[in-house]
Order: sequence, then structure tokens, then C-alpha cells
Amino acid sequence: MPQHPLRRRRTPPAAPARRRPAPGVRSRLLVLAMTGALLAAGTGPALAEPVNPSDEQLGQAQSAQDQAAAEVGRIAALVAAAESELERVQFLAEAAGTAYLAAEESRQLAQAAADQAMRELAAAIAAVTEARGRIADFSRDTYMNGSSLSSAAALLDVEGPGELVRKAAVLEYVADHQLDVLGALQAAEAQQAAAEAGARTARDQAAAAEAAAAAAKLEADAQLAAQESAVGQVVAQKAALDQQLQDAQVRLLQLQGERNAFEVWQAQQRAAEEAAARAAAEAAAEAAAVRQEVVSGGDPGGHGYVRPASGRTSSCYGARWGVTHFGVDIAAPIGTPIYAATTGTVVRAGSATGFGLAVYIRGDDGAVTVYGHVNRHFVSAGDRVGVGEQIAEVGNRGQSTGPHLHFEVHPGGALYGGQVDPVPWLRARGISISGC
Repeated sequence: MPQHPLRRRRTPPAAPARRRPAPGVRSRLLVLAMTGALLAAGTGPALAEPVNPSDEQLGQAQSAQDQAAAEVGRIAALVAAAESELERVQFLAEAAGTAYLAAEESRQLAQAAADQAMRELAAAIAAVTEARGRIADFSRDTYMNGSSLSSAAALLDVEGPGELVRKAAVLEYVADHQLDVLGALQAAEAQQAAAEAGARTARDQAAAAEAAAAAAKLEADAQLAAQESAVGQVVAQKAALDQQLQDAQVRLLQLQGERNAFEVWQAQQRAAEEAAARAAAEAAAEAAAVRQEVVSGGDPGGHGYVRPASGRTSSCYGARWGVTHFGVDIAAPIGTPIYAATTGTVVRAGSATGFGLAVYIRGDDGAVTVYGHVNRHFVSAGDRVGVGEQIAEVGNRGQSTGPHLHFEVHPGGALYGGQVDPVPWLRARGISISGC
């Protein structure tokens, strides 16, 4: 097949050399590869660095929590002591109330005894009055019969035996009852004096006991009110300190959470850097392998081939959901270099249906190789490219579910038909693509 003359073409930035990118380009690609590796690892865009509390802040928060906890413990002891004292004062107030009720009951009983004594005194006075009435009657009779008449004379001064018997009985009755009246009078007077003294003493004692009990009850009630107030104060202080402790705990937890988040972020950063470094090393190793293939590669027919891109095989040639997938997909981060699989001429470079952007190269052996879904291409139609030369970079354009290179081989030279499985095609030319 006749070869086209060499044309001036657009080359990758800072990479005028035909066989390998310049150092500046390699650095840029390394950065792009690292970024793509991070995206492929699922880390997404770099997160903002979280706040990292200082050790001094954490120490101060811990100290504040410890101080608040100690103060809560101290006030809790005061609350316990105040409640214990309140229990004691409540018991004393209850006892004082019971004693007051007992004293009041004693006073009532003393009053009842005094009332009974007064009733007995009234009965004695009535008895004395009756006795005095009898004596008065006897005295009147004696006066009417003669005040100088003796009992013997009265008995001699009778008119007959019947009157003698009658007068003798009268004299006996009067003598007996006169003595009774006098005795009753003396007993009533003594009972009156005793009743008055007993009632007075009982009333005085009961009144004194009731007054003392009332004073004790007032004092106990005052102490109870004061202790209830003291308990209320320390309980209120404890509630305030509990809130302070809770606030201190929340602050410490917040700072600890921020420190933990920062440490997790640091670990993620280190992991991302390590993953990027590994991806860069793998990309460099594969790029070195590609360069080695360029230097030493070549099939028995004399047409050299290299692997078009480094990465993981994500889809092979064959039937998919009732249609045919005409190439092999090599998944790699956006920006990963894409190399010309063989020496040839660029037939087409730019927009392509389904691929978004694609490059078509007709090799010197007549086969057309296709590179689809590229992010950017660095060649134009008519450009001559050498095997292993970077022509584009991996992208995610067109009908794509993730960053990858779609690579096809058309051995008959047609641009849009005659595709074959590129894996055995390349294997026959000394290039291995695993996974299919």
C-alpha cells in the first residue's frame, strides 16, 4: 500500500519526540494517572481537610470535664447529706406533732377531770346545804319546845307512855342524824378543797405540757422548712452542675470526634497517596513495557505491534444483549496514554458516533485499528505515526459507562466493517492482552 507523505500534525503538548513523550508530558500524565486512580478507587474529588483540634484544646476539654465531674460528685455528697438531715428533721417534726397531740389530749382529759371535780363539788355543796337545813329544822324545833329542855327532861315531860315512846324515837333520830349531817358537812368541805386543788393542778400541768408541746412543734416545723429549703438549694446546684458536666462532655466528645475525623482523613489521604503511587508505578511499568515492545517488538511479517494502552480488560469481543461488541475494552483512569498499536497513517480523528471521540489508523500492513471513547487526541487525519507513539488519552466520552479505551482491528482495511477479535490478532503478533 502506498504511504502518504509525512504531514505537519498536532502533537501532544510538550511532546515533540515521536517515540516517547517528553519529561514534562510524562509528569503531566503521571498527575492525570494519579487523579484517575483516585477516581477509579472510589475516593472521588479531594475532600477539604477537616479541623484538627490541638492537644491543648483536647487537654483543656478533658480537664473541664474532670473538674465538672468532681464538682458534681461533691455536690452529690452534699445532696445526700442534706436529704439525710431532712429525713431526720422530718422524723423529729413528726414526733413533735405527735407529742403536741398527746399534750392536747392530756389537757382535754385534765379539763374533763376538773369538770368532774366541779360536779362533785356541786354535789358536796348540795349535801352540806341539805345537812345545814336539817340542823336548822332541829334547832327550830328545839327552840319551839324550849331551848333549856334536855333530852331527859323531855322524856319526863310526857303525858303518857305513847308520847314517851314517840319522844324517845325523835330524840334518837335527831341525835343520829345530827352527827351524820356534821360528818357529811366536814367530808363535803374536805372533798371540796381536794377537788379544787386537784383540778387546779391538773389544769396547770396540762396547760404547761400543751404549751411546751406547741413550742416544740413550732421549732420542729421551722427546722423542717429550713432543711427543705437547704435541700432545694443543693438540688438546684446539682442540676446546674449536671448541665455543666453534660456540656463539658459534649465539648470533649466533639473535639475527640474532630480529632478522630482528622485521623481518618489522614489515613484516607495516605491510602489515596499509596494507591496513586501504586497506580503510577504500574502505569510507569506498563509504559516501560510498551517502550520495550516498541524497541524489540515485531511480528514475523515485519510489522511491529504494541499494546495500545495499559489497564484492566473490562469487556471482550463478542455478543452482548443481542448485539456484537466488536472490540476489547481496556479500563484505565482518564488521561492514561493511548499508543498507536502499529506504524501507519491517521485516517480519521475526531467526533465519532457512539465513541464521542475516536482515532482511526491504517497500518502499513493494511489493517485499520480503531481507538474509541478518547478524552483528547493529539493527531489529525493524514498524520504519520510510529508504533508506540502516543496519539490520545483514555476518556469517558460517548456511550460509555466508565473511563476506558475501546480498541478494534479491521484486517481488511475497512473503516467501519470487517472487525475481528483483537486479542488473538495481537497475540499472533506477540502482544498479550489478558482477561479474554
